[in-house]
Amino acid sequence: MLADLAPEAESEAEPRAGRTLGYAQGRFHDLAYVEWGDPASPHTVLCLHGLSRQGRDFDPLARALVGLGYRVICPDIVGRGKSGWLADPELYGLPQYVSDMAALIAHLGVDRLDWVGTSLGGLVGMVLAGAQNTPIRRLVMNDIGPFLPWAALRGIGNRLREAPRLHHSLATAEARLRSALRDFGTLTDAQWRAMTRHSFYPEPGGTWRPHYDPAIAVAFRPGRVYNVTLWRDWDAVHCPVLLLRGETSDLLLPQTAAEMTRRGPRATLVEIPGCGHAPALFDDDQIRIVTDWMGRAG
Repeated sequence: MLADLAPEAESEAEPRAGRTLGYAQGRFHDLAYVEWGDPASPHTVLCLHGLSRQGRDFDPLARALVGLGYRVICPDIVGRGKSGWLADPELYGLPQYVSDMAALIAHLGVDRLDWVGTSLGGLVGMVLAGAQNTPIRRLVMNDIGPFLPWAALRGIGNRLREAPRLHHSLATAEARLRSALRDFGTLTDAQWRAMTRHSFYPEPGGTWRPHYDPAIAVAFRPGRVYNVTLWRDWDAVHCPVLLLRGETSDLLLPQTAAEMTRRGPRATLVEIPGCGHAPALFDDDQIRIVTDWMGRAG
């Protein structure tokens, strides 16, 4: 583990489960999250995952942040993990995710918080950080920016649509995950097993299904994928930003990352070797980039 963290960072204690509600078109839905650390800590970090992932991806980072005195909240975006699913798949999109996370922040009862977002989670954080009277004081964006090239988005959509709806064993589910997420970088067998355990749920008959609603792929169907530009949202951000980029990422292009250091909040950029979209933030070196930038709570 990281040598400079307090002993509690090495604790294997499980996080506490939490729940609140989101709202979409006349219907409430569950928003699930896990909470790490002292609930009385005055410094909260919210970690939000990527498009087809869930909040337990942040377990290693959360443990490290707890060792620095932070309270850490890791939600599942609606349609993922233990959160509810939307009745209308057309609502799976950035406006709904932003609304839900604003509701979660209100539920947490905090005036200020830090935000760590991987991919889609970074976009949600960027929009919220650029809002007037935002409670976000610092922002970490993991391999995402305000320009998203259509070719990379098409690839993401293709992988979502091609993903099997059921697996006959957890071993085949893990093999699929290793293939689909190979750009996350080099992970140990134990890390892949942990990720698989939270990524698939058992079904009757001994099969396993992915944790997410397959309808999240609707937004990526052919004819609906194009370049996405959100520079206005980026330029509205005024808090400090740490920008992480996977060395071979095709979603956060080198020129986009460079532009993010020159305009808006002028991010601090760190490129992470050996991975693409997106760095997993599982190993000590990657975690240390975040914890060194954030420092101890207090």
